[in-house]
Amino acid sequence: MSESPRHHPRAHFPTPEDAEAAFYDAIERADLEALMAVWCEDEEIVCIHPGGPRLIGLAAVRSAWQAIFDGPRFRLRVAQRARWQSGLMAVHNVVEVPSLADDPETQDPVFATNVYVRGADGWRLVAHHAGLGPEADESPNAGDAPRVLH
Repeated sequence: MSESPRHHPRAHFPTPEDAEAAFYDAIERADLEALMAVWCEDEEIVCIHPGGPRLIGLAAVRSAWQAIFDGPRFRLRVAQRARWQSGLMAVHNVVEVPSLADDPETQDPVFATNVYVRGADGWRLVAHHAGLGPEADESPNAGDAPRVLH
C-alpha cells in the first residue's frame, strides 16, 4: 500500500516574502503539494526552468516540478535578493546557488525572477523564470545586491 501525499491546506501568505520562503522550503524538501500551494490557482501561471520550455498552467507546472523532484535531491541557497513591490504585485530577483544533496560543492548559479500577486487569500506566485548565469566568481558585483530591476 503506497503512502498518500501529505495534504497541505491552502496556506495564507501575508507577504510576498512569506510566499517565497514557502516556495524555496518546499523545493528543499521536494514537497510537491507544499510547492503547488504557493502558486496562484490560475491557468495563466508561467514557469521556465533553466534551459527548459515555457510551461503555462497548473498541470504543466505540476508535472515539471514532479519530474524534478523524482530526480536527484538537491539544495538551493538563495542569495542576492532584489525586490520591488506595489500594492498588488511583487517582483523578486534572486540568485539560486544549487548543490546536489550528496555533494556540497555548488554548481553554477541560477538567476531567477519570481512574480507574486496579492489576492483574497494572500500573496501567490504567478511566474518563476530561472536561467543559468555566469560562474559566481565571474559575476559582476557578486557581493553587491542590485538596487534596480530592469
